[in-house]
Amino acid sequence: MTPRLCGAEYLRDYQILVSFEDGKTGVVDLRHELWGEVFEPLRDIGLFRRFRFDPELDTIVWPTGADLAPEYLGEVPDGGLEHRRCAPYCRGSAWRRSPAPG
Repeated sequence: MTPRLCGAEYLRDYQILVSFEDGKTGVVDLRHELWGEVFEPLRDIGLFRRFRFDPELDTIVWPTGADLAPEYLGEVPDGGLEHRRCAPYCRGSAWRRSPAPG
């Protein structure tokens, strides 16, 4: 079963703190994973920081249409924070448009 994401917060550089309903938290570091047509635009740190948590999709989305699969985010292990690298998965076609944050 995939843990349900309940929040995400920008930390620094390309790191995002994710929190799950079961109490797990972790840091996802994407600095080396922003490659390919969908993710390369997110190398612009200003754009990267504009992600938001979408509770309907239960994942993180960007205004470019990129997002991370909840299964990927659910791989944060027990035991609190962990800095790690993992490949994101694109589900851009499922992204729903919403106003950009102010």
